[in-house]
Amino acid sequence: MVCQYGEQLEKLVKEAEPYAAEGKVADYIPALAKADQGILAVSIFDGKETCFSAGHSTEMFTLQSISKVLTLALALMDHGEEVVFDKVGMEPTGDPYNSIAKLESLVAKPLNPMINAGALAVSHLIKGESTEERLERLLQLIRKMSARPSVTYNREVAQSEFNTADLNRSLAFFMKQHRIIDENVDQLLDFYTKQCAIEVDCDDLARIGFVLANGGKNEEGEEIIPFEIARLVKTFMVTCGMYNSSGEFAIRVGIPAKSGVSGGIVGAVPNSIGIGIYGPALDEKGNSVAGMKLLEALSSYYHLSIF
Repeated sequence: MVCQYGEQLEKLVKEAEPYAAEGKVADYIPALAKADQGILAVSIFDGKETCFSAGHSTEMFTLQSISKVLTLALALMDHGEEVVFDKVGMEPTGDPYNSIAKLESLVAKPLNPMINAGALAVSHLIKGESTEERLERLLQLIRKMSARPSVTYNREVAQSEFNTADLNRSLAFFMKQHRIIDENVDQLLDFYTKQCAIEVDCDDLARIGFVLANGGKNEEGEEIIPFEIARLVKTFMVTCGMYNSSGEFAIRVGIPAKSGVSGGIVGAVPNSIGIGIYGPALDEKGNSVAGMKLLEALSSYYHLSIF
């Protein structure tokens, strides 16, 4: 498809692709270890047309931690700010995304919704009488944002994550002891691992990013997320979205973004475009190596930084 990004977008992808060799796919979740390390793909959605680059832009992958952005939006829609931020803080952390250290010093309240402990606390708030009902409500939100009614989750990945979720279970049990959560831990983990296993492609991610960029509205002007919630979510993406690389990422790239250990990255340039990237080779902090390089190049070439 020829559009305003055209051949230059393809060139930027080709230049970023070799960086994949510097990373490795997430193998601590067995189902994710099957990914092709060399893949890099991007979609950009401006509300009018979608521009693909590379040959893998329709490759399916799971949201993983990108889902944290969407469950936060849903929890805020369910309960409002006061209830949500009584359970989870608003501060960035320099610790790894799966760290338990800060919980002990902060009376078990997670620092922010973008780390695993915070995401578990937020997932606990999603309304629903069962895992299936909560998951269906989240899927309905993602289907509206992505404009793809068939979005669902990958059962193999979800089961693989559930079977290897001992650290997340530890985080949940710690928070249950301190009354941040008050439900059965395995029930919460069932929902959490299934939300992380929701499958999308780069086109879907770009459309999701566009809704956030466009103040919660899709390209037809329909409000899917209230404006203030979209603003809050984008702010967390800037301060906490790229794990403990968020500060450097804000300086080098300057785009509200959220990554996941499958190699996906969603970007939301306010009042402009949504970006979806997939590159499964990760750095030591859990971010796509080639994907980060590509976003930096996109930001520089198209002047996308919000700063």
